[in-house]
Order: sequence, then C-alpha cells, then structure tokens
Amino acid sequence: MSIDRIPETDEPIQQDRLWRDKGWTARVIKNEDDDGWAVAMVKDGEPEPALVGPWTMGRDKKNPKPLDTNAFNTLVKTAAEVVRRHEQQLHAQLHRSLYLMGPNGRVNVTLDIVPDDDEPHALLAALDANGEPLAKVRVPASFKLNQASGMAWIENEFRRPG
Repeated sequence: MSIDRIPETDEPIQQDRLWRDKGWTARVIKNEDDDGWAVAMVKDGEPEPALVGPWTMGRDKKNPKPLDTNAFNTLVKTAAEVVRRHEQQLHAQLHRSLYLMGPNGRVNVTLDIVPDDDEPHALLAALDANGEPLAKVRVPASFKLNQASGMAWIENEFRRPG
C-alpha cells in the first residue's frame, strides 16, 4: 500500500508511516524542503492538515523513525491544540462584546460578523443585565464596535446605525 493512499475504513491503522485513530490521521512524508522527513496530522473529515512538522530520522539516517503509540498521542494532543487555538482566534475576530452603562442600567452590546461569501454582514445586539434581549439589528460587516459606537446606538434607542 502506498503512503499517499489511506484505506477506506474507520478502523485504527498502525503502520510505521501511517496511523489513524481517535479521529486523526498521522502520515510521515518526505520533507520537500530538504532530505529529512515531516509528519502531517489531518483531522477526520478535513481536507488539509491541521499540523505539519519535522519528523525524526531513523537509526539508518535515511528513513524516518516509525510512528508509535506515544508519538501518535503527542501528535494528536498538539494538533488538537492548534485547531482549538485557531477556532478561538476565529471566534475573537468574528465576535465582539462590550458592557456599557445605559439609561436603565448595564447593557451588553455584541457584534457578530457573519462571513458570508455573497452577503457578509454583522448582527449588532443588546442584552440587559439579566441577559434579556433589548434589540438586534443587521449592520455592515465593516461596522466597528467600540465604546463610542455602542453608546451612540444605546442613546439612539437602538435604531440601526446610519
């Protein structure tokens, strides 16, 4: 079996250069940049690797060190952390939240960007101190939520910002 082809099965695979288990596939590949080896970690269902990193040479200094249980578990943990951090970064880019003092008390103003290819936009929302919705309007994805724009929206009785 070629390293490039992964068998069509959900069963765990434990080969020297190919392991699949726990929702991940590790594949040891030739490093295109030099004479060494790399390992690519792909999460099941994803088209691209979540992590690609250098892989240790074997004792013969030509071939890669075989994958093993400990190495695979470490790779899964590292790749999962990379995915988690990426998701957190994406969430931070697409979501903003401020707490402001309105005329009736504390207001949580949020902005959620909807990255749609055809109609990118954002939803500007306000919640009272108990988490009850006060208002929600659609705004351009380029809308900048900050203290000034949030207060202006509250003072304008939650009308759609112009």
